[in-house]
Amino acid sequence: MSAFRINWQAACALVAVLVALAKLPLLPGVSAGAPVAVFALILAAIAASALQPLSARRALSAIMLFVGSHGAAAILIAMLPGSEGQAGWSFFALMTACWLMAWRLVTVLSGDGARGSGSGPLGRLVVPALFGLWILLWWEAITRGAGVPFVLLPPPSAIGARIAASLPILAADFNQTVLKAVLFGFVVGSGAGFLVAILADRNRFLSNGLLPIGNLVSALPVIGIAPIMVIWFGFDWQSKAAVVIVMTFFPMLVNTLAGLKAAGSMERDLMRTYATGHWATLLKLRLPAAMPFIFNALKINSTLALIGAIVSEFFGTPVVGMGFRISTEVGRMNLDMVWAEIAVAALAGSLFYGALALAERVVTFWHPSYR
Repeated sequence: MSAFRINWQAACALVAVLVALAKLPLLPGVSAGAPVAVFALILAAIAASALQPLSARRALSAIMLFVGSHGAAAILIAMLPGSEGQAGWSFFALMTACWLMAWRLVTVLSGDGARGSGSGPLGRLVVPALFGLWILLWWEAITRGAGVPFVLLPPPSAIGARIAASLPILAADFNQTVLKAVLFGFVVGSGAGFLVAILADRNRFLSNGLLPIGNLVSALPVIGIAPIMVIWFGFDWQSKAAVVIVMTFFPMLVNTLAGLKAAGSMERDLMRTYATGHWATLLKLRLPAAMPFIFNALKINSTLALIGAIVSEFFGTPVVGMGFRISTEVGRMNLDMVWAEIAVAALAGSLFYGALALAERVVTFWHPSYR
């Protein structure tokens, strides 16, 4: 049996290499050594991608694919400074070949489609990291290679340089928006929604009265309530926290009420057979069954809180905060600073969401979705 097997990624990458060879040079004013290294790395990755994915060969194939695809992409992007807007078909054909080899790398790391093979640490961490890395690589290649104007979309390298040069400003904005407004509003809004849901579950009148109001408040746009909260609570972080409380209260209320009804009738009958009271049934049966719903509300609120705090800062704030910085720097056409704030907000939101997802996995380990 042959040790090699053709796959569509390798075939398409080989076609892209042939297209690039027919459209040389890659970039004007680039020495001949860099294109030769790019072609060599891509061809080595293509050869590695054709290896049969046996256990002994998979590691070698993955290493060669990683080095070939990412090494060639790094050389291509390093050729761009000084040649912005001059990249032609050959450059983007080779970037496409590198991307196809990275796609093949993800397939190899995932077990080449074998059932359950992508559920390990490689499948959960490395594969998403490679996906995000290639979004940045294509972003850099397109913005610099095609000469996209800086005011429309700055390249990731410029955004990273701005982050490194503006760490004190970004830290102050992060402290004002996330550590003060978002965390306080998230904890108070979600906690109040949970407690009111417990009371509403006990009192039918309260439940019937709050749910229609919840639907009404959930439909209110944040740009409508933010100016009102600024008038009520002032220009500092307290008014932004009030917006976050309003935005996070009712998702937690609605989801908790739905989760408290998730316990099966057989389990409830068993608790009644043991003459268990309301609060004991709530703590030992209904709340554990409602945990997937509660964590779903927490994850929804983690994004709503960040969005609400940033948007509400557009309507009055001290000279600090993510929303203030975004609105101010857009007016000055400092788009790299705007994207730096967006990157910090996205990173903070992702870490917050990930922490909640990890806590959910620990608390609801019994749920069928984790078995």
